[in-house]
Order: sequence, then structure tokens, then C-alpha cells
Amino acid sequence: MEQFVIEGKHPIKGTVVPSGNKNAAFPLISAALLTDEPVTLRNLPDIGDVRTMLAIVEDLGIEVTRHDLHSVTLRAGAIRKTTPDPSLFGNIRGALLLMGSMIAREGRIDLPRPGGDQIGRRRIDTHLLALKQLGARPAYDGQLVLTADQLRGADILLDEASVTATENAVLSAATAEGSTTIRNAASEPHVQDLCHMLNKMGARIEGIGSNTLTIHGAQRLHGTNYALSADYLEVGSFMGLAAVTGGEVTIKNASPEYLRMTFLVYDRLGVHPEIRGDDIFMPAGQSMQVVPDLGNAIPKIDDAPWPGFPADMMSVSIVVATQCSGTVLFHEKMFESRLYFVDKLIGMGARIVLCDPHRCIVQGPSQLQAEAQGISSPDIRAGMALLIAALCARGTSIIHNIRQIDRGYERIEEKLQALGAKVERIMQ
Repeated sequence: MEQFVIEGKHPIKGTVVPSGNKNAAFPLISAALLTDEPVTLRNLPDIGDVRTMLAIVEDLGIEVTRHDLHSVTLRAGAIRKTTPDPSLFGNIRGALLLMGSMIAREGRIDLPRPGGDQIGRRRIDTHLLALKQLGARPAYDGQLVLTADQLRGADILLDEASVTATENAVLSAATAEGSTTIRNAASEPHVQDLCHMLNKMGARIEGIGSNTLTIHGAQRLHGTNYALSADYLEVGSFMGLAAVTGGEVTIKNASPEYLRMTFLVYDRLGVHPEIRGDDIFMPAGQSMQVVPDLGNAIPKIDDAPWPGFPADMMSVSIVVATQCSGTVLFHEKMFESRLYFVDKLIGMGARIVLCDPHRCIVQGPSQLQAEAQGISSPDIRAGMALLIAALCARGTSIIHNIRQIDRGYERIEEKLQALGAKVERIMQ
């Protein structure tokens, strides 16, 4: 097992280029199954979860040609089977996005149990609600099997704005007979990436970026060449890291149009990035002062479906708040286990009250102390948050289970080292 050894209190400085959006990679790989022509994906992050997704589709019979670490061509000339390899499928949750394309292409998928972060119950009922209205028939006897004869367009109202359910519905509707309307659709950047790529493949999708999508089914899709947008969660993580270490960082090709709500939240914490074209500049010496609500009331930061504050940015923002003067309430509405990692921050000296599984109060600033005995990364985002905490703590920390961080952040220690951070990957 590998671990990170981190020496804190070193301000970072320099330029960093974020990887492509991890959460866009899964639906775009799945979309390649909707055509028998080549689909080339560029700016693909070279991380464990994406490599697993590519291995899953390759096992199904799709030709996978790697051009370099960040470019791949997929050709689904024929699909050999309808049951993904359980040993691979069980490692990532993103593989659920094969539901939409496989039911459209093959009329069947036998689903093993998915993997992913353990951050509470993650239902797939919304997926089934949407796919059933398009004509899919689910059957469950210890394993979920979806079948369909002919998918037909429908007017679908999702019972929650689920990202992956929206993506699965879009994938199925892209070649369904007639038109489909998806209401209460998710509109995150990766949903937009999927819709834009499908349009390049010959689909007709309207309302991209809104919560109402209209998909006019195409008889046939063709191949394309598509570049993923920057991972806005990685960009937000680097912004937070620069703030808590007092560093000065330029984040290149950062797609700032996807970060407006993150800018608003950071502004409330006294963190003020500058937008320079497609780049983001983080000046040193941020005020790090919590801005109270009207009447000097304690402000609240909560997550919400897009364009609300991303749930995956909550963990990093809590770490940033520990270094800010003032008090702030965080309300994590979407996952009941995500906030449990704050116990590790409390152990490092943070003043945090965990009110319940969804809310915590942070009072700062706190001088964090290193965890020399080691702390374990529970999930991707908490792992990155703990890494940032260690980089602003006094002393040397050890983080175990860094496989979780590697699942979402490509060669993160190399990027940090290039900025002057003292991070070393070693065998445990």
C-alpha cells in the first residue's frame, strides 16, 4: 500500500494545469457505444477510475486504442456480451452509465453491483424511473437485468435531479424513436459535455445547461473527436490549497465559466480569485475573513444541484474555513456520510462541531497540527481535503489509503511538487 508523507507550512507558487473532468469521462466513454464508428476522446484524465472504465468496455468487445496518456479512440464495432466484468464493475460507480448506452445499443444489460465512494446510500431508482418510461423493462432477483425491444421517446419528470440518471436517460433517448423531454434534469458541466458530444455525433439535444432537456432521437450516430472540459473540482481544490497555504498560483485552462458558484462561496470565506481569460490567478495574502450575513448572522454554505454549490466541493471548503477568521455553518444535503471525515480535522486541531450527519459548524482560524501517526483517506474528496489540511498543518503528516485520492486526481503529488509543496509518495 502507498501513502503520502506531507510536510506542511510551505506556501505553493507557480502554474498548474488541471486534468479533464473525471465525471465527464464515464458518460462520454459510454456514449461511444452508441455508434460503430471511431470516437476519439481528448484531455481524458489518466486516473484509476477512468482506466477501470476503459477496461470494462474493452472486456465488452470495444476496441480501445491509446494514443497517449490523455487521448483514446474507442470503436464499438461489435459488442460481445451484455454483462460487464463484475470484478471491474464493482470498483467504480461511473460504470452505471453503461445502462443507457447498452440498453439502446443491445437491448439488454445485466448489471453487477457497482462500486464507488462510501458516502451514504446512493439509489438508482431514478435511473429506472427514466429508462422504464423509454421502454426498458427492469427485473431484479439479486442482480438487476434491463431489457428493451424498442425505445421510444417520452416526457420524463425525474424525482430528483440525479446527474447519472439524467445522463443514462440522455444516452438512451439519443437513438430512441421520437422525441424525449427530461424535466428536473441535472445540468452539471459533465452533463453538458455529454450533450455537446452527442450533438457532434449527430444527435439533436436542446436546452443544454438547463433543467429541461429535449432529445430528438436519431436513427444513427456517427463518430467524433471531443475534448473534455477542465475538472472544475480539481480547479476548486487548487484554489483552496493556494488560499490556506498563502500561495500564489495560476491555474491554466480552468474553464472559469463552470466555477461561478464556487467563486461566490470562496468570496464568503475571504478568498478572492482573479479570472484572466480562461485562467484563474490566486494572489497570495488572501483576507481569509468569513463574511457574516446581514445583522452579523452566522452564514451558511450548503450544496445543491447545479448551478448550486457542488457537493463534491464541500470537503475542501470545510478545510478552507478552518483557516478563516469567523464562524460558518456547512449543510451537506445530499450524502449522509460525507461529513464524518471532519473527526480527522478535529483531531488535527480544527474547531468544528458536527451537529448531525449533514451539518457542521466551523470556527476559525485554527492552527492545524500534523498527523504523524497517519490518517486514512475515506473517499476521493475527503482524501483531497485531508491532503490540503496536511499541507497547511504544522509538522509532517502521513495519509494512508491514497488510492482513494488517485481515483479522482491525476498524479496529484507531481503537480503539488511542481508548485513547491513537500509531498512524497512512499510504500507503506
